[in-house]
Amino acid sequence: MEKYDLIVIGMGPSSIFLAYELIQLNSKKRVLLIEEGKRVEERFCPIEKTGKCIKCKPFCNITSGFSGAGAFSDGKLSLYNKEDDDIYIGGDLHEYIGVPKTKELIDYADSIYLKFGADKKLEGIQHKKEIQELKDKAKKEGISLINIPIRHLGTEKSHEIYARIENYLEEHNINLMFNTVVQDIIVENGKICGVKIKSSNKLDEDVELENIYGNEVVIAVGRKGANWLTDLCDKHKIDTRPGTVDIGIRYELPDSIMKNVNEYMYEGKFISRPEPFRDKVRTFCQNPSGFVANEVYDNNLTLVNGHSYKDKKSNNTNLAILVSHNFTYPFNKPIEYGRNVAKNLNELGNGNIVVQRLGDIYRGKRTWENELKNNSVVPTLKTAVPGDITFALGYRTMTDILRFIRSLDKVIEGFANPDNLLYGPEIKFYSNKVNIDNNFETNIKGLYCIGDGGGMTRGLMMASCSGIHLAHILES
Repeated sequence: MEKYDLIVIGMGPSSIFLAYELIQLNSKKRVLLIEEGKRVEERFCPIEKTGKCIKCKPFCNITSGFSGAGAFSDGKLSLYNKEDDDIYIGGDLHEYIGVPKTKELIDYADSIYLKFGADKKLEGIQHKKEIQELKDKAKKEGISLINIPIRHLGTEKSHEIYARIENYLEEHNINLMFNTVVQDIIVENGKICGVKIKSSNKLDEDVELENIYGNEVVIAVGRKGANWLTDLCDKHKIDTRPGTVDIGIRYELPDSIMKNVNEYMYEGKFISRPEPFRDKVRTFCQNPSGFVANEVYDNNLTLVNGHSYKDKKSNNTNLAILVSHNFTYPFNKPIEYGRNVAKNLNELGNGNIVVQRLGDIYRGKRTWENELKNNSVVPTLKTAVPGDITFALGYRTMTDILRFIRSLDKVIEGFANPDNLLYGPEIKFYSNKVNIDNNFETNIKGLYCIGDGGGMTRGLMMASCSGIHLAHILES
């Protein structure tokens, strides 16, 4: 019977940095990390060769595998300004451990990324005066602009960095189990005892599950595992509370329009609450000279995302425009709601991402292929199908997005250019937030939860920090 001191489900940044820090603490624990996807060096998206998404089996190489989904998109680390008295980006980690401790962890995690080869250059720290002028201009339109230092790893360079970390973990006796799905956890008398697993290559086969036992288990599944985590919590009565689902689009426009924002900050984080609904609308994951990409989740659900490379460049900037939806009683299935929106859009695109020109939305019409071919903004996602995203995105969400675009156009001239492109769906899934104590422990003794999947963090940096902090908790 195999038994470990610690089993970690998932190999995203929170899991990776937990294992790394246990090594630094000279932990004597026997540690196992389990991942449904592949090693980082085996993760390749075939779309560049095939010209279309082939729905990789058993899992999408962009969303699954060592380093997780976030590291294979734009690869950005969000830091903080020393003068800030709060943490404005990255989730709720600071609510558990305090702002000073969170800043300390960000500095430490950043030093680890640098150790393994991250670019020493920081974006967003050279143009304080120009950024303040943009902030003042945005404020007049009811838009907040948050600027923090950004360390851009780059989609292709992040692969190299995480490959080095992967090797480091194995060299220091961290056990890594790939191509393995955790089907369930083992709980006895309110205490965690282990996990039940099967091969990723036998998902559709009725095979006997293998039990692996552990004294402690950490759930670190990321956003990709949000749906899995929701089902797990329901089954084992793990305490949760209603969470948020972010629904929106990926917006693509010329670099020339975003020139100042790209130069001053690399990534501008604009937040507003447009009338009449006053929902939170924000920009997210800005990619200067980047590429729009698609990624496949469970049940072949196809979502849109963005990549930015260190070496390969386009003439367009892409960014997400997301609307935060928080549902009230009696509805408590935000993930299912988001999945239905995505499913309907996928149906409209025959399984592909749908793209539409902004001007066509204003005209109340779909976009046709010949119109897209003659459009001044050339789409970087060649497999996207021209159509009408308003059929599926929903009146409230669409109203929020269009009003936000019009407002931001007064800050960034050309942001509402009719040739700009909207791709859908872009949805950020977070499970109902797992209730954890200040030690990140759930109501099941010995079962912990960190990272994006359980709703604590958002993004590479904060997920990494949560793993580091849990390592110290487990060794205390």
